[in-house]
Amino acid sequence: MKDIRKISTDELSLFLTEAGEKRFRIKQIEEWLWQKGVHSFDEMQNLSLSLREKLKSQFSLEHATISQKVQSNDKSIKFLFTLHDKHTIEGVLIPAGKRVTACISVQVGCPLKCKFCATGQGEYQRNLHYSEIFDQIILMNRESLLNYDKEISHVVFMGMGEPLLNYENVKKAIEIFTSQTGLNRSPSRITLSTAGIVDKIGQVADEFPKIGLAISLHSADKLKREFLMPITKTNSLENLREALRDYYEKTKQRISIEYLLLSGINDSEQDANKLLQFCKAFPVKINLIPYNSTDLHFQRASEKSIQDFKSYLESKNLVVTIRQSRGQDIAAACGQLAGNLRNSIKS
Repeated sequence: MKDIRKISTDELSLFLTEAGEKRFRIKQIEEWLWQKGVHSFDEMQNLSLSLREKLKSQFSLEHATISQKVQSNDKSIKFLFTLHDKHTIEGVLIPAGKRVTACISVQVGCPLKCKFCATGQGEYQRNLHYSEIFDQIILMNRESLLNYDKEISHVVFMGMGEPLLNYENVKKAIEIFTSQTGLNRSPSRITLSTAGIVDKIGQVADEFPKIGLAISLHSADKLKREFLMPITKTNSLENLREALRDYYEKTKQRISIEYLLLSGINDSEQDANKLLQFCKAFPVKINLIPYNSTDLHFQRASEKSIQDFKSYLESKNLVVTIRQSRGQDIAAACGQLAGNLRNSIKS
């Protein structure tokens, strides 16, 4: 039985025609699926009982469920979602003033194997379908209303997985999030974070010029970045810099640079200078990220190192922020909750 969210509008139209139903039912069904995010056909209250029964006999409605939820002292909430095939993914809600940001996953696991990332230490399984990406937004939006009395305002593709390695599903999820037939949110409230899949960055510029782009850089030193992020061996810093220059020329959007500070590895003044040189070709905002400790043998840079790094960049007229660490008490680093679950199953 096929998941109704994985068929085309034309397929749905054909089914309804053969069932003797009017075409306006297409819009009604798609509104239930992509605006209201229902998880059963019985919830589609403006459809006749007979049509709901026909839908149930022909289609499934596979959806994610929240299998674990942990709230931090800082009010951020980490979720473990279970998919229809029993794989698990993670998401995080982060409240900050009037904003609530949802950090969502795009793959089950991640093939990039970044050395500092808990997700990369697990086994990569598969891409998420756009309906599974959408489910995270819907489920976390309900939780946001329950816990913060406000809807999600911003979405970041910064959870498990590399968005540009699942681009078509990410693209469709963005279209649902921004379209009038979906959630009708502004594209400026979306940020896509990538490790730097060079040949896809131009496509993002062409198709989504108004969304934010964040680059998980973490080092502008060739050898260090190749060690930390093996994807650098096939997507070099030089090619990445050129792709980002072209991206800026097309979109005129300032690029966010994500830089995780690891003690004794990438937190020296020399590292800061190499980052400065990398960023000269286009306007940037640099987000320095204190490391959320995992069991991967990396250490958070000292407060002095973090401040010195920031001061050096600011002295060169770069815009720099230190991202406030959130969820340290709830294993909020990407992949930690799923990793903890895997470990508990093994033990």
